[in-house]
Amino acid sequence: EMWYWVFLWALFSSMFVHGAVGVLMFIMLQRHKQGRLITFILIRAGFLASLTGGVITSAAVAGVYRVAGKDMAPMEALVFGVGQTVLTILISVSRILATL
Repeated sequence: EMWYWVFLWALFSSMFVHGAVGVLMFIMLQRHKQGRLITFILIRAGFLASLTGGVITSAAVAGVYRVAGKDMAPMEALVFGVGQTVLTILISVSRILATL
């Protein structure tokens, strides 16, 4: 049950970020011929990638808590869920992956 709450926070924060970026992309690519299609495809791909990553990392965090025998407070689930989204944004914006 712990992974579920962490995942929900990660999902909602990711939906917020992807929704805001999607609106911005739609506005900026409005005059482009295929701008709406590009916006839809990129938002869908980003959301599915963050959804998959959120499930995996939430299960890993909950597994560590379960092995340690600790309970997770709701505020901890919030911090871990939103933290996943923030770290994903920071890694995406930085050029760390390009140097590998």
